[in-house]
Amino acid sequence: MTDNNARFTPPTAPPLPPVTPVAEGEHPLSLPYYGAGPVTAVKRFFQNYAVFSGRASRAEYWWTTLAFYLVIIVLSVLAGVVGSATRTVDQYGEYQPGGAILVFVIPILLITLASIVPFIALSVRRLHDANLSGLFYLLNFIPSLGSLIMLILAVLPPQPEGARFDGPR
Repeated sequence: MTDNNARFTPPTAPPLPPVTPVAEGEHPLSLPYYGAGPVTAVKRFFQNYAVFSGRASRAEYWWTTLAFYLVIIVLSVLAGVVGSATRTVDQYGEYQPGGAILVFVIPILLITLASIVPFIALSVRRLHDANLSGLFYLLNFIPSLGSLIMLILAVLPPQPEGARFDGPR
């Protein structure tokens, strides 16, 4: 016979690891920096180059992404202006950009290539902060839809359970 007065106690989540006290203005690179400013976010991006463990806050992710795209857009506009100003006409009567365009195209290419690994690492750490496996990054390889899915996942709020991805470095 069962006791009708017994109360059901739902299972509880395991306790989170203790938070290590941090000096003013100092945040461990393996932990997310919520409320990071743009300069701090970009610094942490380069300091965590190719670090796939740990977490990254939304501020770190979005400030870094904004800075990257601003640099690429400015260089692209300058390349377009310089290319148009130094254009020539080929033997078929078509306009060709001048050689000075390479002053901007080469840095765009180098910046893009140099940031592939850090952006994958940042994305994986951002997924960890939302308590998702870094393997979700592979959704980017679904044509058209994958980038949209990753955008939605990058916007997700942080989850305390994501601390399971914090490990010793």
